Amino acid sequence: MMMPHPFDWLSIAAQKRAFVTSFIIMLVVGTVLLRLDQPLRTDAAPNGIVSFELAGDLASARAMVESWDEEARLSAAMSLGIDYLYLLAYSTTIALGCVLVARRFAPRMKMAATLGLALAWPQWLAAALDGVENYALIQLLLGHSEPYLPVVALWCAVPKFVIVFAGLAYLLAGLVVIVADRLTGRAAGG
Repeated sequence: MMMPHPFDWLSIAAQKRAFVTSFIIMLVVGTVLLRLDQPLRTDAAPNGIVSFELAGDLASARAMVESWDEEARLSAAMSLGIDYLYLLAYSTTIALGCVLVARRFAPRMKMAATLGLALAWPQWLAAALDGVENYALIQLLLGHSEPYLPVVALWCAVPKFVIVFAGLAYLLAGLVVIVADRLTGRAAGG
């Protein structure tokens, strides 16, 4: 028996449909965010919005905002607003992916299955951290100069990235195992 996970209330078929739906939304919104990020890449913000998220201090954050022209600032504002939809899509996609991969692992790799289910839960914590980070960055973009704002953004961004990357690493490892199983199964059967 598998440990409880955030999608116990959905049938397996519904989990798969929800995964596909959230994955498509994530890809579409992610593509929009990538386009919005292009004008944000300056010498002060070489990684665009990610540089802004990780600024960590008021002087660096201000330098980034000042390096953006009016169009870039509008792109940053749109990006931060649209990111609220994206954070729901990526957290749901990763959490569902972890659950679906864990189900594949459950019969023969119980520890790997348990890890996947354990990684599904904090994906919404990552989304919540992303939401708080966005709020702090929006305040900076609007010209607020409280020195704690870039610190809040940084301290939300770092654990967010850790949680998201842990979930993605699990999904990648699961994909490798699933593909290897299919290839060896075909080789043995064919």
